[in-house]
Amino acid sequence: MILCYELSMPGSPSWNGKWSGEGRCFAIIRSYRGKAREEKWNDGWCAKVSVRKVDNKEAARMRRKTIGFAAYDWMVDSIERNGVITTD
Repeated sequence: MILCYELSMPGSPSWNGKWSGEGRCFAIIRSYRGKAREEKWNDGWCAKVSVRKVDNKEAARMRRKTIGFAAYDWMVDSIERNGVITTD
């Protein structure tokens, strides 16, 4: 199974209400073999992490397109570990 995690920042509290990364692709592709579970944020920003199942072709396209995950990889790790984003 291949999952694509995508990051966006709806409702950022910046001076102009926009996120500097808006319009760019922030994605992480993770592959799982066998049985896989399919199932620090105090600064006023609101993050959204979407996840969807993708095939090999879409995973390759997203790997080429992404510019990383803006140092928020810990959110994906938290989702995988806890099922939610938490700062534990």
